[in-house]
Amino acid sequence: MRLEFLGATGTVTGSKYLLDHDGRQLLVDCGLFQGLKALRLRNWDALPIAPAKIDAVLLTHAHIDHSGYVPRLVKLGFRGPVYCSEATLELCRLLLPDSGRLQEEEADYANRHGSSKHKPALPLYTEDDARAALKRFEVLPVGEDHSLWPGWTWRLQRAGHILGACSARIGWDGEGGRGSLLFSGDLGRDDDLLMRPPAAPPAAETVVVESTYGDRLHRNGDVLGKLADIVNRTAARGGIVVVPAFAVGRAQTVLHCLQELKAARRIPDLPVFLNSPMATDATRIYRHHLEDHRLSAEQCAAFGRDITFVNTVEASKALNSMRFPSIIVSASGMATGGRVLHHLVAFAPHERNTILFAGYQAAGTRGASIVGGAREVKIFGQYVPVRAEVANLDMLSAHADRDQLLAWLGRMPKPPRRVFVTHGEPVAADAMRLAIQDRLHWNAEVPEYRSAVEL
Repeated sequence: MRLEFLGATGTVTGSKYLLDHDGRQLLVDCGLFQGLKALRLRNWDALPIAPAKIDAVLLTHAHIDHSGYVPRLVKLGFRGPVYCSEATLELCRLLLPDSGRLQEEEADYANRHGSSKHKPALPLYTEDDARAALKRFEVLPVGEDHSLWPGWTWRLQRAGHILGACSARIGWDGEGGRGSLLFSGDLGRDDDLLMRPPAAPPAAETVVVESTYGDRLHRNGDVLGKLADIVNRTAARGGIVVVPAFAVGRAQTVLHCLQELKAARRIPDLPVFLNSPMATDATRIYRHHLEDHRLSAEQCAAFGRDITFVNTVEASKALNSMRFPSIIVSASGMATGGRVLHHLVAFAPHERNTILFAGYQAAGTRGASIVGGAREVKIFGQYVPVRAEVANLDMLSAHADRDQLLAWLGRMPKPPRRVFVTHGEPVAADAMRLAIQDRLHWNAEVPEYRSAVEL
């Protein structure tokens, strides 16, 4: 078995792992690179294998850094199936066409303003490309072994994080040898407010583990209390709380927290607006997958009852003229695009308002700049001053921290022979490698981009 690291090395984006064994090629995850321009440019690089020669794709979950390259892969000639959990398919039906639409809008903007060296600037893929790619998706039931190819076995099991997120175990037995490989995917937290904890990992000889928070611990404390303090002091100033939040996962967690605080009368009964059609649709999907999260059927039915769902462009624009205390939850979570950018233009320049982030901000994103103390950020070609209060509820992160990752690994029935640490910034990944060696006494290493190993 040959394993090649085509992404998520030295960064938290672009997850892609190519497996080659007995004449079969499987791509585990198929994500877009995001953040720094040098990373985004990798999305245009040719893969080391022709897409037509890849037999199948297996997705751990729906986030764009794990699924967003699928339409490009299909556009370049991939004709195999894309396997994933049922909830992942439902979310990809929302996320991938939206990603294609954004690609088209960015290309159109570049062409109209002459901001690209390419004439004309082209999208990586279009909304139509994404819809065509979705026809290749097939649901793989979670918690079962599947022998889709001779000598191969695949198994998905729940990883927490977001709806449908899974770890993936690959086993093989053939002329080229036998073995097993476990991909953690993005692991959720045992103490997540919304999602159920990850299942215990199965035995495997090799592990590929994420390290988004490999160099830190989530701060202990009362998440609801901190959120209440932020909302209360902003309301006292007569300001508006703008929450950039991922449409899938983080937006629902924030809304759940706000509902809990309102029910307990710990914050005023302020208007709450969810300004993301995708987040609105994703919220509905939660009602169909009780197995993934902690909410009861009754709680799901009541989810969002006192929230205004903003769907039209006109209603979205109207929010920017509000002058009374309120809360706006809008995508994207790292302020890299979406409707939240218009809200940042409107509300970031004023001291009475608050920009509240709800988790990890990748290097090179506007979110990272704002959280890092930038006094102005470039949005729509202009610099916008940041005078609003800036807060970050990193306690709402959907990723396991260092100790939670170690605890998950420690639940393996027996130690693996090798551990590869990926999906982390360089400092985080190396810290995780050291922690695995020091605490678990396992052989761990951080692979380089496009490196390959024989298992």
